[in-house]
Amino acid sequence: MIQRDITPFFQQALSQYPIVTLTGPRQSGKTTLARMVCAAKPYVSLENPDVRSFAKSDPRGFLSAYPGGAIFDEIQRAPELPSYLQGLVDEDPAPGRFVLTGSQQFELMRSVTQSLAGRTALVRLLPMSLSELCRLNPSYAKQQADQVILNGFYPRIHDRKLNPSQALADYFSSYVERDLRDMTAVHDLQRFERFVKLCAGRTGQLLNLSNLAMDAGVAHGTAQAWLDLLQTSCIVYLLQPWFTNTNKRLIRSPKLYFYDVGLAAWLLGLRTADQVTRDPLGGALFENFIVMEALKDKWHHGDSEPLYFYRDSLGHEIDLLIPEAGKVHAIEIKAGATVNGDYFKGLSQFSKDFGAHLATGRVIYGGQDNQMRSDWQVYGWRGLQRR
Repeated sequence: MIQRDITPFFQQALSQYPIVTLTGPRQSGKTTLARMVCAAKPYVSLENPDVRSFAKSDPRGFLSAYPGGAIFDEIQRAPELPSYLQGLVDEDPAPGRFVLTGSQQFELMRSVTQSLAGRTALVRLLPMSLSELCRLNPSYAKQQADQVILNGFYPRIHDRKLNPSQALADYFSSYVERDLRDMTAVHDLQRFERFVKLCAGRTGQLLNLSNLAMDAGVAHGTAQAWLDLLQTSCIVYLLQPWFTNTNKRLIRSPKLYFYDVGLAAWLLGLRTADQVTRDPLGGALFENFIVMEALKDKWHHGDSEPLYFYRDSLGHEIDLLIPEAGKVHAIEIKAGATVNGDYFKGLSQFSKDFGAHLATGRVIYGGQDNQMRSDWQVYGWRGLQRR
């Protein structure tokens, strides 16, 4: 059993709200976490056609079987239920009665915000972090970064010791065949798959939706709808730019990443660690890995404040900005294993331009040794496993 970093935050939410909604990518471990923490509660999967039919046709009768609460898995399959849960928890607001899980965030959040506002806590679970992975199996702490990237972080791959390439192929096939079959936004699955692979080829880059649509051979509106779908399905993540009201030269387009870097590598056709090392996008994949580690650290500790990057029209850039107490922690991400002076140029320029906003600055790189330079701290990527 994998001990997840989010467990204390999840337990705290259960002690304060009558309903806790647990969302995140498919196979990120939501069901396992809910059943582990709430072992005494009945577990009900709404993926089961008979159960789903009962819940949709007679929601009051369905809920009457669970007066003490339950875990309702994949709640978006029965979008009527939250309206009826509202009445139940208004009558008895005892904390921790119901746990709702779901992977399709659009349908899930629409029903939650409409019916359960103020009655539910939202807990977002992402695939495993590097520190969680190393706790599961200490041998992973000795793997090279390229192998870590290739394997990805879906718990099932590591818990069951699956072949990553085959497991990720199955994951993507399942996503296309199960999650998309009921969504009218996708009519041409083959072209959609090409679109997702083109997104993988833009990992760590500024999003240019017009160019993406052109390369995929679809209309701009279709590309936007598909990108929205990938976001609500927790496949891709758009990192928004940081800017101030006083500076008009800053880039306003987001950067594209994948919630699981292993899936991005698989979509790029990478099947061995050596291929990751040699691939022109190897540095972008390393950046994707570090950005997602930061996002996991925030979300799994209940911090919903967004992350950012910085870039201006002159090419000055910071890969990652983490807000805290009105300032930002600036992080440069470099895949190279040898530190050189170029690693600090972005930090120095940002400090010059926005020093009043800067809390700390650091470099995370592909080497192992931590260093303290005269102005900036340098951390090897393996330090992430000790959080």
